[in-house]
Amino acid sequence: MARSHHRKKHKEHLRQYQHTNEGNLSKLKRAKAKGTFAAIGIIVGAAIGYFATDGILLWVGLVAVAGGLGGFLIGHYIDKEGA
Repeated sequence: MARSHHRKKHKEHLRQYQHTNEGNLSKLKRAKAKGTFAAIGIIVGAAIGYFATDGILLWVGLVAVAGGLGGFLIGHYIDKEGA
């Protein structure tokens, strides 16, 4: 048989717990866009460099670094606007 008189205490305890942890949601770290955009920039830059220079590794690397730097700066701007 269910003991309903125990459930009320459980619900009160659960409500108190939820209210004490309610403020912790705002303290969670948000994902940063810098890393994501930098990685995408490196991949796109390497692809552009490969097709534009017929696979010369020096230029592929330089364009990949430039793409990563551009992606990092765009991601940094997005993070700053979101804060």
